[in-house]
Amino acid sequence: MTGSRRVVYVIACSAPPVLDLPRFLALLSQHGWDPYVILTPTAATWVDIDALADASGHPVRVEPRTPADQDPLPPADAVIAAPLTFNSLNKWAAGISDTLALGLLNEALGLGLPITAAPCVKEALQRHPAYPRSVDLLRSSGVTVLDPDEVVLRVADGPPVLNWPRVLPS
Repeated sequence: MTGSRRVVYVIACSAPPVLDLPRFLALLSQHGWDPYVILTPTAATWVDIDALADASGHPVRVEPRTPADQDPLPPADAVIAAPLTFNSLNKWAAGISDTLALGLLNEALGLGLPITAAPCVKEALQRHPAYPRSVDLLRSSGVTVLDPDEVVLRVADGPPVLNWPRVLPS
């Protein structure tokens, strides 16, 4: 923990709600969390990394550190994967760690940390046979996987956003 605030890793993928991430970081801070943002490489091309660093108060991580570098992340008390794409969810369930974001998700699972996942997955992809298997595997491993139909707000005049209060860790 950093001070009296609990550390939460916010691992975000390239789905439209990543554009609204500063609002979630503010909400986390209001609820006593100290958020550290980790982006997938594609998500990093979608957002203003400096603005996210300002909003979280910490550098945003995208690339893994070298073996000689000290780990800049303090130990996490909780992890939130939001927004989580179809691709990253399935890779995570398969144990693939080809990005820093997925590596941290796999480690958090192995450490037994509380993890909340908020998939932003289209209806057609939810019907793909890999999706329910991956969700079931992650849930059976202790991950709280939120239903995208309940947490993703799709609006007619803009990109989908997440119902961020529903994503808050307990």
